[in-house]
Amino acid sequence: MKLFFVLALFSSISALAQISYGGKSGPGKGTSSSTNEHREKNAAKAGDAKKSKTARKTPSKDPNLAKYYINRKTSPRPNKIQPVKTKLPLKIPPGSRIALIGNLLLDAERRFGHLETLLHQHYPKHKLTIRNLAWPADEVDLMPRPDNFGDLDQHLHYFKSDLIIATYGYNESFGGKEGLPGFRKRLDQFLTHLKTQAYNGKTAAQIILLSPTASENIAAVNAGDRNNENLALYTQALAEGAKKHSIGFCNVFNGTKTNITASKLNQRTIDGHQNNIHGHHQFANIAFKALFEKDPTALNEDLRQLVVDKATQFHYRYRPLNTFYYTGGRNKSYGYLDFLPAMRNFDLMVANRDTAIHKTVATGKLVNPDDSNLPKLDDVLLSRGANKFFSPADELKAFKIDPRFEVNCFASEEDFPEMACPIQMRWDKHGRLWVSTSVTYPHVYPGQKPCDKIIILEDTNQDGKADKCTTWADDLHIPLSFVLDGNGGVFCSEEPHLTHLTDTDSDGKMDHREVVFTGFGCEDSHHALHDFTWTPGGDLLFRESIFHNSQTETAYGPIRAKNSSWFLYHPSTKKLTAFGAYPNTNPWGVTFDPYGNHVASHPVFASTFHATNPDYPSQHPGARGMQAYSGVCGQDFVSHDFWPKEMQGGFIKVRYKPTNRVEFHHWNEEPAHFSEKYQFDLIFSTNLSFIPVDFRFGPRGAAYVCDWYNPVKGHAQYSLRDPRRDRKAGRIWRIIPKKAKLDSAPKIATASITELLDHLKSPHYRTRYWAKRELRSKTSKEILSPLLAWTKKQKIPLHLLESLWLHQAFDQPNLELLEKLIRSDNHLVAASAFGPLRFWAPKLPPSKSLNLLNYGISHPSQHVRREAVLCASYLVPSHSHRTDSSITPSSVVNTLAPILEQEADTHLAYAISTTLNSSALKPHWQDSQHASTITKALADFKKSNRLKPNTKNANEASFDAQKGLQTI
Repeated sequence: MKLFFVLALFSSISALAQISYGGKSGPGKGTSSSTNEHREKNAAKAGDAKKSKTARKTPSKDPNLAKYYINRKTSPRPNKIQPVKTKLPLKIPPGSRIALIGNLLLDAERRFGHLETLLHQHYPKHKLTIRNLAWPADEVDLMPRPDNFGDLDQHLHYFKSDLIIATYGYNESFGGKEGLPGFRKRLDQFLTHLKTQAYNGKTAAQIILLSPTASENIAAVNAGDRNNENLALYTQALAEGAKKHSIGFCNVFNGTKTNITASKLNQRTIDGHQNNIHGHHQFANIAFKALFEKDPTALNEDLRQLVVDKATQFHYRYRPLNTFYYTGGRNKSYGYLDFLPAMRNFDLMVANRDTAIHKTVATGKLVNPDDSNLPKLDDVLLSRGANKFFSPADELKAFKIDPRFEVNCFASEEDFPEMACPIQMRWDKHGRLWVSTSVTYPHVYPGQKPCDKIIILEDTNQDGKADKCTTWADDLHIPLSFVLDGNGGVFCSEEPHLTHLTDTDSDGKMDHREVVFTGFGCEDSHHALHDFTWTPGGDLLFRESIFHNSQTETAYGPIRAKNSSWFLYHPSTKKLTAFGAYPNTNPWGVTFDPYGNHVASHPVFASTFHATNPDYPSQHPGARGMQAYSGVCGQDFVSHDFWPKEMQGGFIKVRYKPTNRVEFHHWNEEPAHFSEKYQFDLIFSTNLSFIPVDFRFGPRGAAYVCDWYNPVKGHAQYSLRDPRRDRKAGRIWRIIPKKAKLDSAPKIATASITELLDHLKSPHYRTRYWAKRELRSKTSKEILSPLLAWTKKQKIPLHLLESLWLHQAFDQPNLELLEKLIRSDNHLVAASAFGPLRFWAPKLPPSKSLNLLNYGISHPSQHVRREAVLCASYLVPSHSHRTDSSITPSSVVNTLAPILEQEADTHLAYAISTTLNSSALKPHWQDSQHASTITKALADFKKSNRLKPNTKNANEASFDAQKGLQTI
């Protein structure tokens, strides 16, 4: 058997190697050299000030600041020492320094504070000092950290730990029974090391080992049934390990599994695993009783709030955002003066809160912390020039606008001061524009509190300009992206968290925050979770990009990703899937074409990259030979007929580098993918303070550009603390064709279910998107009967595809419809129909799923074969995707094998390669009859494409030293 790779793209994409790794923009398919010359000329006209130098002197570096720098390369390590025994009930000497280590169970203590509060109350005169070093999804020998970040030993030594309270076992338990022998060995090695280190410089630490808590069954998530048998086994292994090493052990598993099936009112977890505030309080009480063999006293709520404040300030110090600029590969230019004065001041703030805690617990009266001892932060380097600052009116004059269009300022800081530093825009069902803003970016500094906003803009008189602004949330932490959930709430990026924000009392303002998942990477705050959108099938899609190390705990097991990945979150089942991990740079902007193809920027045709991830920490190969651009921030397809005819079916995108433009591109079908082809600029600005960061069509068909207007353009190119970073400006621009008569806004909020279903036949993507979001806010009982009746009346394949996606959103497999569309005469519809099969296979007979997969693998269209092969990586469980499918891995491999005999262009070849290298499938074909054939085919593909899998951090891969890379 032979795999044929048709690499037609290489002849026309000679510079894509540079593009796909953040290099100088070169010609991609459909992008001529003259187009790129035009872009370069525009960039030159704009006059980027960062290429100029200032006359300012370099500030001196205080050598005393070096002691606040904790890093793997140079920070001191503890000496070895004889261990001490730890007995229960525990006795803690006065002045003890206590460290919390382990996984999410103790990481959540930072947000809730119950256990620490109980410890202080038990020893009101001991002046205990407690530091939380826990990290979500940590295991006894797997603790991924940012580049050059100090390891556990170095941090325990820096904080002179006398007592260590550790929790492990939850994440390891997904190794099952067969993983127990390995876990016992790993635990033994970990405890042998931990108990023989003089972290405080004098003696070994006392050690307490906590078991995991039990999982519970909640609606749609039978986590208790799924997990508790293994958790009991690993709890027993922990107990045995603690006894062997003469350390204390607390079994909190037994105390939390008393009622594993919970009603909504008495749930102690949010997802079957992660404790809510009540569950964490219960855990703290059980742990306290196990530690001291007595019941805790009633919790002092004022003291708990003070403990949480202290833990929050320590978190800013221990796990700061932008660690790639603190300890990592970009710390050389600005890291010393950017971070070390802040680390000094955070240490002081944490100590000030220790003092307040000690006084509060000793006196019984709340004592607020006093930060009057904080020194001024040292000056930072201002070596580059900044761009000119224009008023909104003058900025508009700096736009070079295509004469067919008119542009006006929809909203600015002159109208609404709340508009400062806008990032993302989303339209709600009432036709109001929600905007996230961030003056906290690039990160919190000592003495600050996150105060970022989501505001709601309204154009009440429909004159094309906002006349009302309402603040919905005002205490957010760099909301890099968000989506409306359809029920009045918001899913939001608040690194390191994915949060769900709600307005529980319906007063128009957010009042509740739930951390859905935590542990996502923070190494670069503008690469953190972004591109939030609902997929056509109703999943929440988001991604992160280069430098990041993410690991989060779910009820289905830990999810980890290194450097970059996409994620899918299904709210009803609380399931998180990681996929599409490959080396990329600044990949903002996401939408979907009418067939549900995933359109992004790096890469442009993102559907090709949907294979689940390889074994952690590996990545799939880069986007060589495929269009992939850095610096794009948003795109949307043109469909309203008052826009020029030649624009119909294409899309508008906004780009902030290498120049700042609003562009139009055609969307062209190729043998196995779609490609973009640049046509013209709607707007080009000669003022590079114009930074377009999002693009959306509105309900009436006008286009809107979100403008992070700022004279400092760059994250790495300037000090993160550069005082010239503007925190007051922000604009939203509105574009319409001249003399256009706008469409009426679709009725969403007051529409009946039937009317909403009819919106699925709209030619406008955003109308369909809003209708499906509203439909998903209904219950299955309300939806299914009218949906089935509506489906029977539809004849057009695209309309039936919308029905299929809505069935997917409600977890209601419709096998008849699925099979009909997979066997459709329209190859693009057939390809898209494989999307739901990824998630429905566990509920279908294995033979039916395999028959459909076989049909797709042998289809004459490469589009269909691409989606069929990608589907295969979801049918088998892996570390990045948990499934209950009863399909055997060998049957999937056998079904896939014939695809190697067929022709494949670059995109299909990439899909085949990444699917076969996914952690779901690779272990199963390596020992199969197809091993030699697949190995040879993958080697041919790798050689033909000059691709290498990436497992290194960007620093290790010399990211900043690549040939052709431009600092822009």
